[in-house]
Amino acid sequence: MVEVPVPKEKWSGKIGTVAVGGTPAEGGSRSSQLMLGGESGMPFLSYEGLGHRQRLAGEVLDSTDGVPELSVAPFGEVASDPVAWAQRWKELGADMICLKLRSLDPEGRNASVEDAVATVKDVLKAVDLPLIVYGGGNQEKDAQAMEAVSNACAGERVLLAHAEENAYKSIAAAATANGHGLIAYSNLDVNLAKQMNILLADFGTKLDNVVMDPLMAALGMGLEYSYSVNERIRLAALMGDRMLRTPMCCDLTSAWEAREATEENAAWGDPAERGGVVGGHDGTGRAGLRRRPTDRSPPAQPGDIEGRHHRTEG
Repeated sequence: MVEVPVPKEKWSGKIGTVAVGGTPAEGGSRSSQLMLGGESGMPFLSYEGLGHRQRLAGEVLDSTDGVPELSVAPFGEVASDPVAWAQRWKELGADMICLKLRSLDPEGRNASVEDAVATVKDVLKAVDLPLIVYGGGNQEKDAQAMEAVSNACAGERVLLAHAEENAYKSIAAAATANGHGLIAYSNLDVNLAKQMNILLADFGTKLDNVVMDPLMAALGMGLEYSYSVNERIRLAALMGDRMLRTPMCCDLTSAWEAREATEENAAWGDPAERGGVVGGHDGTGRAGLRRRPTDRSPPAQPGDIEGRHHRTEG
């Protein structure tokens, strides 16, 4: 039999590694520290070097006001309690918790920064998984909140989210002050993703503390375009662009904001069935996709498929 050679590429670059979660040895209380990134080849090409496995973070909201009921229905009553919700995610096998402090939004509940920090501390106390923390979407208030969260979580090595081109200095300073990681958001463009990392590096943030969120979409042309952008980012990093050698994460939950996910339309079928698999652009530039299972993803659990996920990978 003729031996078929493996088409292995030899890359000059390698994806960096970012640690998330502080164990007692690092001054935190997490049960383990997760390592993200480290790949020396393209995703799924194991013969090129997969690095650390992909991770799944279960999303927890401190306010479900305005959130499609279908997206939180699998969690029942625990969706009204961030602590119970986080505990449920741990039972389902999530690697991390992604806590979004939506209650901070001045146009919503307008919760105080102190109340939001108390929620973060309660979740940290109840669940020993590494933590990602998002604000409520208001830049001025989120800057205050992330500084307070950073101080309250000293030693826990959380990922603070997110830094973007017009609002990165305060959250970068907050992350650096207490040794936390940082998610750098860009709007689906290779150059914007690189520019965001350059801005952070020039500000003094070490790139081994940065995880990129270059956006992701889940339907039609949006999926093709976002896949192409993410692929080009990875290829550039492997070919030696050190400003793109950071792990990537994909916020999957924005798919629920697309009208195709929940809008009543007989031709589209039952929203309860399509909600978990439909996603795309919602007109604001935000996009998302449903978790796609792979041989490196945790096994699906009851109530898991149509829930809310945040995927972090190298």
